[in-house]
Amino acid sequence: MRVIVIGPKGKMGKLITQVAAEREDLELTAGVGPKGRDYIGADLGTVAMVGRELGVPVTDDLESVIDNCDVIIDFSTKEMAMDVLEQAVAHGTALVCGTTGFTEEEIQKFKEAAEKIPMLYAANTSKMVNVMNKLLETVVSILKDDVDIEILEMHDQWKKDVPSGTSQEMGEIMAHATGKEIGDIAVYGREKGESPRVPGTIGYHSLRAGNIPSSHTVFFGGMGERLEITHHSYNWECFARGACDCAAYLADKPAGFYTIQDVLGFKKADS
Repeated sequence: MRVIVIGPKGKMGKLITQVAAEREDLELTAGVGPKGRDYIGADLGTVAMVGRELGVPVTDDLESVIDNCDVIIDFSTKEMAMDVLEQAVAHGTALVCGTTGFTEEEIQKFKEAAEKIPMLYAANTSKMVNVMNKLLETVVSILKDDVDIEILEMHDQWKKDVPSGTSQEMGEIMAHATGKEIGDIAVYGREKGESPRVPGTIGYHSLRAGNIPSSHTVFFGGMGERLEITHHSYNWECFARGACDCAAYLADKPAGFYTIQDVLGFKKADS
């Protein structure tokens, strides 16, 4: 499986490159960075600090290298990701996208692209986070409106989107488990003064501090008891390994919209 990594100098692109370089089922063919970066033209192994040269370049022109790959892995910025999506569709190349912060209209473009290419979108590629998602779905399916649901997510000071894509996905999963849409029941933070809790809503709270990698806790508040389900990542390696698993999964797959649940072999809740 020949792979191009978008943004190989970034925190995720660098780790993805390092993990992919050690896998026998993935062959790195190029890295693609934003135009004007001083590392353009350098070896991908050097740019991503793999510890050795890989013999493949980092370029700022995806079109010049896209036909020499089977799948693109993109954890860059939402602006760059939309350009990558356009190129992937034009060249019929499979795409794994883990970038977050998209609008509903932009997400729809990824779903439309899936009519032409194998498209895997994942707000979070950690195996344990996605196991947690299954647990959340199970809890809500059983307890339904007997509990109040609050989500607390923590990330580093540089994260731009609020709330995180992972917590948004968690909310969507729990809302769908009760036949609702998250947009109709989400409450984002609470201001000073009176702010009584509305039954049936899901509360979001976002912390940004230091270099916290990623932390998500979902609180289920009942009468006389409370259930908490938490995931902490110590670094971003778990996401990089999951991203490479996603790329390998797309080998020989037809056009379609895939998710990390497909990669992990999870069954649908109603199956």
